[in-house]
Amino acid sequence: MSEQFRAYVIRQENGAPIGRFETLSPDDLPDGNVEIAVQYSSLNYKDGMAVTGTGKIIRTYPMVPGIDLVGTVLEGSAEFEPNQPVIVTGWGLGETHWGGYAQRARVNAHWIVPLPPNMTPQQAMAIGTAGFTAMLAVMAIERNGTTPSSGNVLVTGASGGVGSLAIAILSSLGYRVVASTGRPQLAEYLEALGAAEIIGRYSGPPSRPMSTQRWAAAIDNVGGDTLANIIAETGHMGNIASIGLTGSPNLNTTVYPFILRGVNLLGIDSTMAPPSLRREAWQRLANQLPNDKLEMISQVQPLSEIEALAQQIIAGQVQGRVVIDVNA
Repeated sequence: MSEQFRAYVIRQENGAPIGRFETLSPDDLPDGNVEIAVQYSSLNYKDGMAVTGTGKIIRTYPMVPGIDLVGTVLEGSAEFEPNQPVIVTGWGLGETHWGGYAQRARVNAHWIVPLPPNMTPQQAMAIGTAGFTAMLAVMAIERNGTTPSSGNVLVTGASGGVGSLAIAILSSLGYRVVASTGRPQLAEYLEALGAAEIIGRYSGPPSRPMSTQRWAAAIDNVGGDTLANIIAETGHMGNIASIGLTGSPNLNTTVYPFILRGVNLLGIDSTMAPPSLRREAWQRLANQLPNDKLEMISQVQPLSEIEALAQQIIAGQVQGRVVIDVNA
């Protein structure tokens, strides 16, 4: 790779974020002790918000968005050698630290996870933060006692990146998965991923603090009234992993499900997950996520189309996962 490289940079101009492609040099990169030649990034809801200026995702300007990246080490550290393939997700990438929508990146060594030997760079970004978060959620409900024999596991926001990967992971582990979606036309897609049953979205708040027990566990991408309904419907000692807020960040519920049924609400933070947990999750993804399902839910698009793609994910028009080829 030449010394100069292409990046999609968002700068604040007259109080508004403006993104454009720029040609940069390594001297422009932020501080860090490992420099990476980026091969792929991915498209997440956060990335869509950053590129479109929706919400306050970017904390400092100028910023290269992209909360995921995979590539090879150019300038290493004691732990990572030149040419070693590596993954970086979270740690403020694309929010407070320049991210993956560039041909080069410079990051701190403890943010990096080695690419598992049985995973390709493209597969890593088909998984990305979405799949990493989904696996953290699965690991959390497992640690809290949920097993395939416990009963139905609900996944909301099922057709999105996190939801699709959560279904694929859970079904491969033997769970009976119920997928909740507002896009009934995608039922065949969700069943192919491993969903045993498809239900519609929740609408409105729960009718009472506790309802009929339906779920042994749930992975919720939506928040708001959806999460309130799930809490009311989760069975005795059930586990709910909260990983998203596409519906609302607000939660109106009561303590009754927690003190009368022992329901557990588990928050999942993929951004600041410690290195040991990251390595465990990525190795499990490499071993337990079927490649055919990963291929089914992912597509590769060029970085040159990032503005249009960002609009699509914000509008809820993206199915599954989009891998971003930063060299195209």
